[in-house]
Amino acid sequence: MKIGLQGVFAGQSATAAHMMKTARLVEDAGFHSFWVPEHVLLFESYASPYPYADNGKVPLDPHHVPLEPFTALAFLAGHTSRIRLATGITILPQRNPVYFAKQAADVDVISDGRLDLGIGVGWLAEEFAALNVPFERRGARTADYIKVLQTLWCDETSRYSGEFYNLPPCVQGPKPVQKPYPPLWFGGESKAALTRVARFGQGWYGVKLLPEDVPAHLKQLSELLNVEGRTLQDIQIAVSPYGAPCDLDMLKRYRDAGVDQVILFALTADPEPLYREIHRMAEQIVIPDAAV
Repeated sequence: MKIGLQGVFAGQSATAAHMMKTARLVEDAGFHSFWVPEHVLLFESYASPYPYADNGKVPLDPHHVPLEPFTALAFLAGHTSRIRLATGITILPQRNPVYFAKQAADVDVISDGRLDLGIGVGWLAEEFAALNVPFERRGARTADYIKVLQTLWCDETSRYSGEFYNLPPCVQGPKPVQKPYPPLWFGGESKAALTRVARFGQGWYGVKLLPEDVPAHLKQLSELLNVEGRTLQDIQIAVSPYGAPCDLDMLKRYRDAGVDQVILFALTADPEPLYREIHRMAEQIVIPDAAV
């Protein structure tokens, strides 16, 4: 089983020294990947419900906004050599797709092809409003933007005309190391999210799902893939138990359910507890699982 780690660099953990130490700890411990989240703004008060917490609130101090993910991953790329580097997730519809394509390709180049792109449509309407981007129809905007990304990553001369973006003939480089482009992992558990996986994705990233929750989602995903002339064999499956305790037995049950990678969460912004948690995960889960 591939095991990834979802972390956050914010507040007192948003320092070069901490990021270097964390990157080396995670890579040396044998984790397959390291995932970083995205929010360009947080709010002391907001009405939008965070989908993965019973109280509807994201578990981040609003005064500790995470580092921008491509910036963080570019730094991590220079201090690692093997681990996959992933956005978990980046909010495509609230970004400019041309800049998004450029940042992603640059990280893929400087990491020598180790970037995984976790993409979501967002949940925080207040963040969209502050960025002057419509929250409504963000799924359709995402689909349009993906086509912009594809031409910028794949075509020597890029162009696109769509509902949400018009790109005149232009040239962008360097192109990604991974061909045709870095794997696109779509986050979310809804039918709309799984439809994006079926249409555009190389991976699906489901959060707060236990092993027994996975088969129903994969059944629906398989049906949606069939519409696109694809199968589950075309897709990598990553799932996070989120706050649920994970052990070797749970890993086996995830594997039996068809999961390729389990993403463990360590969202503390306090460096010392994070180091202890990485060591614990390595000793109790990552290293024993690798020996199976």
